[in-house]
Amino acid sequence: MLKNFTVTQGYLFILVLLISSSCVPVSKLKYFNDIDQVRGPEINPRTQKLIMPFDKLYIKVISTNPQTNEIFSTNEEVRISALGGESILGYLVDESGNINFPFVGNINVGGLTTSQAAAKIQKALSDYVANIAVTVKYVDNQVTVIGEVERQGVYNFSQDKINIYQAIGLGGGITRYGDRTNVVLTRNVGEKIVHYRLNLSDTKITTKEYYYIYPNDVVIVEPMKAVSSSYQNITYSTVLTSVTTLIAVLLFIGVKL
Repeated sequence: MLKNFTVTQGYLFILVLLISSSCVPVSKLKYFNDIDQVRGPEINPRTQKLIMPFDKLYIKVISTNPQTNEIFSTNEEVRISALGGESILGYLVDESGNINFPFVGNINVGGLTTSQAAAKIQKALSDYVANIAVTVKYVDNQVTVIGEVERQGVYNFSQDKINIYQAIGLGGGITRYGDRTNVVLTRNVGEKIVHYRLNLSDTKITTKEYYYIYPNDVVIVEPMKAVSSSYQNITYSTVLTSVTTLIAVLLFIGVKL
């Protein structure tokens, strides 16, 4: 009797183990688990990105003189990429933070904001042309989104930075197997490579410096250790059918349960 009970208990244990192993807490499937605890707006840590080596800049020089406008319009030409998209031929910042600009040669814009760079370029050009205005923007910014997202790849954006949720959205969102509480952000900071571990289900992420994605960041969505019952790879019915079949086979061959 004890032996029969032990065998039956073993099958039940296996069944419970199979079902429980396919589940994860709902908290790992939700964004902002603590949204009901938020009492007011969080302080936004957004700061303007500083120009770094290998950034590409769109520089627009506007003048009342048509000839001056024509001279400085070369970087506004549009090229067609191999993927069918369009991008502007901008100025590439070299490893020393310089851009090579017509008439004035190298101008160091590394470590400046776009508005500061515009003022510096305008001042450098003032010896050659008068009554001009300069606008500086980023072009061809890229973020790499890989791991458990719908569409892994390298994506372009025109802003100086975007937030982590926008970056995930570029990749089509997190898959059913992605862990929203375990997202890795890799970033170049000077000569160092820094890694951050992000929990996208925590509203306090909006107060962190890594809430915003910079150009050339890499976002990696790690997989969950188990599959939720709502997104399970093996359904309960499949598990129950398998166990029932196993019991039927054992009974057929004469094993007493």
